[in-house]
Amino acid sequence: MKYLLDTHTFLWAIAEDRRLSTTANEILFAPTSEFFLSAGSIWEIVIKTQIGKLLLPSPVAGYIKRHLALNRAQVLPISFEHVLRVEQLPLHHSDPFDRILAAQSIEEKMPILSGDPVFRKYPVKLMW
Repeated sequence: MKYLLDTHTFLWAIAEDRRLSTTANEILFAPTSEFFLSAGSIWEIVIKTQIGKLLLPSPVAGYIKRHLALNRAQVLPISFEHVLRVEQLPLHHSDPFDRILAAQSIEEKMPILSGDPVFRKYPVKLMW
């Protein structure tokens, strides 16, 4: 099954963070799972490292590329359809990264693997 990884899920998986749920760990280690990381999440990581909210052990580009490969994840580009779907979403909050992930989840018919309860407000399948 295909899953869209929330930014924190990707980062926690890399770090083997204990905040990952049992279900998330099972999905992450299932050989049949396919993972996608939104270009929006990569953008979010870049911004957070630039403003000092996120510290990585190496520059973002190499770090992300290495961990995408190690975790069998593919980049999901942001398409015209994804952006147009954002317009149709209720404005439950103003985080543009969460909103594009919700739109991508809907358009691609992929559940989001996330511990963020904000996604319950959107018509997406949330796994955690």
